[in-house]
Amino acid sequence: MAKRVFLIVLDSFGIGGAPDADKFGDAGSNTLGAVLSFSDEPYPNLSKMGLLSIDGEDDPRIISYKNARPELPSPIGSYARVREISAGKDSTIGHWEIAGIISDKPQPTYPDGFSDEIIAKLEKATGRGFLCNKPYSGTDAIRDFGEEHVKTGKLIIYTSADSVLQIAAHEEVVPLEELYDICAKAREIMSGDDAVGRVIARPFIGEPGNFTRTANRHDFSLTAPSSTMLDLLKSEGYDVISVGKIYDLFAGKGLTESNPTKSNTDGINKTIAMMDRDFNGLCFVNLVDFDMSYGHRNDIQGYATAMHEFDDALGVILSKLKEDDLLIITADHGCDPSTPSTDHSRECIPLLIYGDGYNVPCNLGELTGFNNISNIVLSALMSRDYKRSFSPAADTNKPDANNIMSYVDLTNLKTTATEKDIEALIDRAIALKTASVCIQPCYVKDAVRYANGRVAVCTVIGFPNGYHTTAAKLFEAKDACDNGASEIDMVINICFVKAGRYDEVFEEIKLLAEAVHAKGAILKVIIETCDLTEEEKVLLCKMVSDAHADFIKTSTGFSSAGAKTEDIVLMKNNISPDVRIKAAGGIRTEEAAQEMISNGAVRIGASRLGN
Repeated sequence: MAKRVFLIVLDSFGIGGAPDADKFGDAGSNTLGAVLSFSDEPYPNLSKMGLLSIDGEDDPRIISYKNARPELPSPIGSYARVREISAGKDSTIGHWEIAGIISDKPQPTYPDGFSDEIIAKLEKATGRGFLCNKPYSGTDAIRDFGEEHVKTGKLIIYTSADSVLQIAAHEEVVPLEELYDICAKAREIMSGDDAVGRVIARPFIGEPGNFTRTANRHDFSLTAPSSTMLDLLKSEGYDVISVGKIYDLFAGKGLTESNPTKSNTDGINKTIAMMDRDFNGLCFVNLVDFDMSYGHRNDIQGYATAMHEFDDALGVILSKLKEDDLLIITADHGCDPSTPSTDHSRECIPLLIYGDGYNVPCNLGELTGFNNISNIVLSALMSRDYKRSFSPAADTNKPDANNIMSYVDLTNLKTTATEKDIEALIDRAIALKTASVCIQPCYVKDAVRYANGRVAVCTVIGFPNGYHTTAAKLFEAKDACDNGASEIDMVINICFVKAGRYDEVFEEIKLLAEAVHAKGAILKVIIETCDLTEEEKVLLCKMVSDAHADFIKTSTGFSSAGAKTEDIVLMKNNISPDVRIKAAGGIRTEEAAQEMISNGAVRIGASRLGN
């Protein structure tokens, strides 16, 4: 369960591949492909988040970029391609869908400009005339109509292929507060069938021939038609903090704090500063320059430079994440700067997730609907971990010195075992008063039902070779606990030990321990001593101790050798006091079991004892 979620929207950073792009006139658009075609420099942190590992990246520009960089880092979290299902491709609809609202009809657009009726209403409400009234590039609009605006005081009104009404005015001709008031009135007028997604104030400064837009843009968005994840989180008492134009896109609803920004750099800096604050909830960030300054202006170089700036900052953001933080990086649509169009493009978006609950590499494939993101945010902040009620209760076995079988996990891990074999094993274990039965994961639910609380059920994870991915082991362990196993014996990734990838080995043990403990079960870590050097055994003793696992276990019993007395002694001398030892593999007599116990083992894995 996360305490803080940082949701960062790279405005317009699409990755192509929308299945319905042709319906929007955007077939072949790919913002990521355009950016990668310009820059030869690596994006190490975005790559580490999984950007270049997403399914469906078949644009030749992306393929060429990746082929030239075989050293790209492997992902550290979850990543996916996400397709939009709302009927639109603008920022408002994109953000609404991210926040959980599906828009089944597009917002109105005005390819021929606004009607005489609308203009008449605006003139009456504002007391000013209007110029332009066409679909237009914002920078071209102030270039072509700015001088007349300065002379006459008439406002420059224009639109685009998106559902927007934009009003530009020189700050020395129309003061900002007046321009904002004019746009607020326009927002009231543009309702019903004319309910555009956004009315945008576009102030500028300068002299004829040298007009430039300022950072004082302000969006007056249409209010969302129903509650969003922001409203829900706020109503539940969570902090909902915006950075950038999130406030505008949601008309201020559902927020507890707003932080306007003047640029990507400003937004990045405010996000990093937010990471040093203590809050409980969502920090929702929009970095608008990708769209406003580069995508709409077909400035590939500027877009690539801005992406490098964010990638550098992402390294800082990752370094500041706390254990109960979740970081999500995504987009709201595309705006391919390499196509003749300067408008938004209908593209899929990247979804890159790292942190609490998502700190193992996992390819999520393609997800349908940006609203998957709201589900991830709400689950991260609001879901609870429930401990399982095991019977008998987990870790309550008290060995009886007069009954060596009370130390034993009576085991049947044969690949040919039937349900009847497992039932026979349970009957033997109950009669012998063993610590548990250790069985295949596929039989856990059946075994729990048959045992009916008379003996604990243990199972194995990543068995017997340990080279499963961490994500697979985590799922397997949680599933086993939910099926009733109160003890989990997992095999470490010996391949990674031999490859010197010790950080990954430790992180896996730690994640498994946390997941199993969250369910109320215990974790035994099998290190397969016969495959290790003494130095590796000592190192793994420390890893198991530092990861707070419950047991360290010698062997699977499926490799070249099993438990040895000298390994038990070595473990005893190198584990922390909280870690116990399980000896397993090749222990066929009570005398052999007693020798292991005498040297420090408190649990024995065996299949033949008690016959």
